[in-house]
Amino acid sequence: MTTAPSPVIGRIGHEREPIVIIDEFSSDPAGLVETAAGKSYTQLGPHYPGVRAPADANYLGERMPILQDVLTNVFGLARGASLVECNYSLVTTRPEALRPIQRLPHFDSTDAGRIAVLHYLCAGAQGGTAFYRHRASGFETVSLSRMADYAEMIEAETARGGLPGADYLRGDTAQFEQTYRVDAVFNRLVIYRGWTLHSGTIPEDFGFSDDPRAGRLTINTFLQAR
Repeated sequence: MTTAPSPVIGRIGHEREPIVIIDEFSSDPAGLVETAAGKSYTQLGPHYPGVRAPADANYLGERMPILQDVLTNVFGLARGASLVECNYSLVTTRPEALRPIQRLPHFDSTDAGRIAVLHYLCAGAQGGTAFYRHRASGFETVSLSRMADYAEMIEAETARGGLPGADYLRGDTAQFEQTYRVDAVFNRLVIYRGWTLHSGTIPEDFGFSDDPRAGRLTINTFLQAR
């Protein structure tokens, strides 16, 4: 009988947002990769720099007691959460093709009840995920009450300094300070609030493979507090 994985709880930046890392999450990660390899992938929306295919979130049920404990006691979701979406994802967009919005840290929602669940099914050479603080505002999260001010500051910075170069974000910039980083480790699950400013860390020698067995394969799940 295998031992259940143990969550590790961290805190991000000055705002002390929780982040939970669970290594060796799935008992059959190779099976998830093989399922992913049989999917058809397309671009879904303007934000993710790659392609996606629907995934079955029921695989998370294997660790439901752990997830329920984390959602309740770390993120305060006492009433549980509902599934918003679940997708296999592959980063395939080369730097020169990135849209301006894809060159900056992003947030998934302005709602504190939106929870991101990121499952790495790729090796560490594929990079990881980093979290950021906007220097001018000090914001590490973008709530609804901050949204207008944040957008105005980004627009003003762009007007003064131009668009960021056509490349993936790696570490500190004049606009943003990196506050936390999680490396991609095969079968590592990461949980955080979607309103945190974050970005994938894509290495300079990245291959941009669209093969789920070789590329930067993740399962990206979003939950919403009930």
